[in-house]
Amino acid sequence: MSTPTETVFDRTGEAAPWWRQAAVYQIYPRSFADSNGDGLGDIPGITSRADYLAELGIDAVWLSPFYPSALADGGYDVADYRNVDPRLGTLDDFDAMVSALHARGIHVVVDIVPNHTSDQHVWFQEALAAGRGSAARERYIFREGTGENGDQPPADWVSVFGGPSWERVADGQWYFHHFATEQPDLNWRHPEVRADFVKTLRFWSDRGVDGFRIDVAHMLTKDLSDPLPSQAELDALPQDGNHPIIDRDDVHEVYAEWREVFNSYDPPRTAVAEAWVHPSRVPLYASPKSLGQAFNFDLLEADFDAEEFRRIVTDNLAISATSGSSTTWVFSNHDVVRHATRYGLPRTERGADGRPLHKHGSQWLLSGGTDPVVDTAGGLRRARAASLFLLALPGSAYMYQGEELGLPEVADIPAADRQDPTFFRTQGAEIGRDGCRVPLPWTESGPSFGFGEAGAHLPQPAWFGEYAVSRESADPHSTLSLYRRALALRHELQTAEELEWLETGRADVLEFVRPNGWRVITNFGTEPYPLGPDTVVLTSSDPVDTALTEVPAETTVWIAAR
Repeated sequence: MSTPTETVFDRTGEAAPWWRQAAVYQIYPRSFADSNGDGLGDIPGITSRADYLAELGIDAVWLSPFYPSALADGGYDVADYRNVDPRLGTLDDFDAMVSALHARGIHVVVDIVPNHTSDQHVWFQEALAAGRGSAARERYIFREGTGENGDQPPADWVSVFGGPSWERVADGQWYFHHFATEQPDLNWRHPEVRADFVKTLRFWSDRGVDGFRIDVAHMLTKDLSDPLPSQAELDALPQDGNHPIIDRDDVHEVYAEWREVFNSYDPPRTAVAEAWVHPSRVPLYASPKSLGQAFNFDLLEADFDAEEFRRIVTDNLAISATSGSSTTWVFSNHDVVRHATRYGLPRTERGADGRPLHKHGSQWLLSGGTDPVVDTAGGLRRARAASLFLLALPGSAYMYQGEELGLPEVADIPAADRQDPTFFRTQGAEIGRDGCRVPLPWTESGPSFGFGEAGAHLPQPAWFGEYAVSRESADPHSTLSLYRRALALRHELQTAEELEWLETGRADVLEFVRPNGWRVITNFGTEPYPLGPDTVVLTSSDPVDTALTEVPAETTVWIAAR
């Protein structure tokens, strides 16, 4: 099966692999497009929107998990890594989708979830049936309990989704799950585990997949030698490569083996790590001997602030130079409040380490999005400016479905309709991620705004029609029209992976220039910034106006080379 090719550039200006400066569009399959009217998005639905994706101007799609799953965690509880969930289609449907996207010059990246399986996976069901001391249990992390009768967990560790991270089974043993109870962690010291994932990578590569996004890539390998530390002791341990469960050096033995698999294909398959690690350790994952690229989430956690943006860009370009890879940029994904809404909230309260105290707007979500009142217009204006800034940076630009519509977060989902395990495991103390996973509006009206012939698996608000694709496609000033113009221009203007900061004389205005003279100015402030006799080719302001003599407040402009 052929793959599309694109000419991009590395930091020297030489031709480079397509992924180094790709515009990648994340699709959450269950919420993108429903082809059969069952309320759930599916693979044929994606294929039906291939022309839309091509018109948008992206280089690749990244598919969140579409595998068989009980949906305990939105598909990240995988029951079979080499198949398609029958509710989403078949392997033939997958092949047809890949062919349709490749025919339009769009690469395909799929999510791999290697830290844990579903508790419905055949291996885990075998482990439950086999009992203590069995070979089947060695593929997972089983331990005897503590206390007089072993009725206490091996440690007091807390799951990411809330509640204990050890679960007792019928015969009295306990298994470890860093995430939901239905997501038992694999034992990556086991040769069968390593061999099976190599088989999975080859399975999808042979079907034409161009690359892989590796879920929680920093958590696979573990050292759970007795005695286990307490949660407090675990939290206090440095994450320096020797932590029992996070960012261990030995995980790169796994990725070195994967790199051999990727490089055995022509062209080599690509991979990007979701690795929440200290910046000094990012190059280990982005190294050409390892996965080759790693996400940075710094802009995603930043306020709309010039000083913060400049520091983040400078730091991450330096990190990418160290690794030899290109960096990645992202504002929204399936796990966070959409940035059109985040930027409409008051500035984030931050701790002593500079990180948000109320991560990704979760505190606002607890009020159902009513306290504080979101500045919808201001949030969208800042989001458009930030997105145009991001799309001009050297490196890969990752977009999340719906951000090209300026789609806000859906905050007021009734408890009975929620699906995120975080909501249930914390008894509603954490609202969860459902608000960014509501199915997309394709038309202004209809039972699910064009998502499918019936309803949607998460309720869509009445105002969704205002952001429908059909409506925005007809409006030259819409956010969708802005993204289409920006992505088309990005292809024309893309150059070597470098930028130079230019002085603006204002702390709230940033300007940088790419090696071919492409200049970008972002006004983060509330007062206009004067422009010289420049040729503005694109602006984030609404209405879009290139006949500018000044950069309006909270606006980005692109300027052609002189």
